[in-house]
Amino acid sequence: MHLKGDFPDLVSYNRFIALSHRHALVFMLFLHHCCRGECTGISFIDSTVVRVCHNKRIPRHKTFKGIAERGKSSMGWFFGFKLHIIINDKGEILSFYISKGNTDDRNMEAITQMTKNLFGKLLGDKGYISKALSDLLWGNAIQLITAVWRNMKSVALSNEERILLRKPSVIETVNDELKNICQLEHSRHRSLTGFLLNILATIAAYSFFPKKPFIKQHVEETNPKRLKM
Repeated sequence: MHLKGDFPDLVSYNRFIALSHRHALVFMLFLHHCCRGECTGISFIDSTVVRVCHNKRIPRHKTFKGIAERGKSSMGWFFGFKLHIIINDKGEILSFYISKGNTDDRNMEAITQMTKNLFGKLLGDKGYISKALSDLLWGNAIQLITAVWRNMKSVALSNEERILLRKPSVIETVNDELKNICQLEHSRHRSLTGFLLNILATIAAYSFFPKKPFIKQHVEETNPKRLKM
């Protein structure tokens, strides 16, 4: 309604949906080549749930029957999928992966696909603690850095790494903007293709945001006396 003058030949909503399905492959190529950030050596990884219906409607849900799965997050049980993303310190999305709701965040296949073009440090929360995963990434010139549980032996970290581990809000803010501004999650999907296109459109829209959450440069210059784990 607000930009109608900029698109005088815009088709109807139903026609737009039909055309978008036909151009899914072209849109994927556009997303891959024009909407991805560049690795800076400091990356963050996290996942967010993508619910497709309310838990009370799971037994009668039909669109994703046999495709979506039940999973559990810190907010409780849900039915749907997971969107795994990796961002750099500028808030730009480097890669993403869509999995079923019951997929572990440490899934080797997902992380291997997402980290093909990465290098340097990859920071994640405690859900990514895994020696096998750490060894796999180390062999690909990627250092996985996570916080540890209280009953685990602490790991020697530099001042910069300690500061970066205290910045999970960066990628959490990205997930929040994808959901609350770009409408990543809703229950109005009528096909799997439409669901996937919505995710691609969400990530593409976010890539054009003029302001993204970021980490200030030269974090290693912060006063080390204030760094305590």
